[in-house]
Amino acid sequence: MLRTIEKPTLLLVDDEPVNLRVLKQLLAADYQLIFAKNGEEAIRLTSQRQPQLILLDIMMPGLTGFEVCRILKGQDDTRHIPVIFVTALNDEHDEAEGFEVGAVDYITKPISPPVVKARVKTHLSLVQSDELMRTRLQVVQRLGRAAEYKDNETGMHVLRMSHYSKELALAYGFSDEQAEILLHAAPMHDIGKIGISDSIMLKPGKLTDEEFAIMKTHPEIGAEILGECDSALLVVAKSVSLTHHEKWDGSGYPNGLAGEDIPIEGRICAVADVFDALTSRRPYKEPWSVDKTLAFMESQKGKHFDPTLIDLLMAKLPQILEIKEKWKDED
Repeated sequence: MLRTIEKPTLLLVDDEPVNLRVLKQLLAADYQLIFAKNGEEAIRLTSQRQPQLILLDIMMPGLTGFEVCRILKGQDDTRHIPVIFVTALNDEHDEAEGFEVGAVDYITKPISPPVVKARVKTHLSLVQSDELMRTRLQVVQRLGRAAEYKDNETGMHVLRMSHYSKELALAYGFSDEQAEILLHAAPMHDIGKIGISDSIMLKPGKLTDEEFAIMKTHPEIGAEILGECDSALLVVAKSVSLTHHEKWDGSGYPNGLAGEDIPIEGRICAVADVFDALTSRRPYKEPWSVDKTLAFMESQKGKHFDPTLIDLLMAKLPQILEIKEKWKDED
């Protein structure tokens, strides 16, 4: 049986009952409404009921709307809820302060019904878009965790190499948004290992040539799992999965790409992945020192790795080591 889709919940906050009645008449047909007559009650109801949107008066006894908004934006459980100020204050300074404390919009009284309806609809659409992105990101993260169950690597490895990748991407010239996408796509680099049999993945000793040939199919399996899609996040994740074992000199797999024919996201994740693998303890090896790891990676400039990225790794080493310490493996 399908669940009934509930109407979005709005919290209306105003110390004047007549103003609440006007908004109720305007919005009750399309939304679930809850009401507060002062700032303290608004904060309590927001935490309890988690409305999708708040329409908030500014001039109220006790806490002002500005103070209420500032408090809500300072709490982890309410900071994500958009606030629209609905107020008689129409000075440019007041509007600027409203945006400064975290509001997403500002409607002046006396209200225009079409304007209120349009603004509410617009901001609820943005909320739904943000929720879809969060849900998509959670699915990607859980797929990344699924791959960990097939490997000797740890969740901390995935966190570290993802943040290393973001640092390198920013140093390379990615925008903040592009680097953030790579941060969330990088955990997908080994998703294809889900398709490799346990007899190979969990084998304690060295793989035979036949077994290693099968292991080398995991980038293509990962790309197949991620499939064709129009999500920027999954497009980058697919590229990372398919190309993070390619090498600058063309000796990598699965397609023997070389140089800049290898997508930059694959080149970045290759550096991040190897750096963390070498400096981390595994059941089959002790961790290398950072100095030994850097010396090895320096020796692989122009062979395994993009030379520019190795230079950037050296330049960003303080930030890389901070990440390594922040998400270190438990003993």
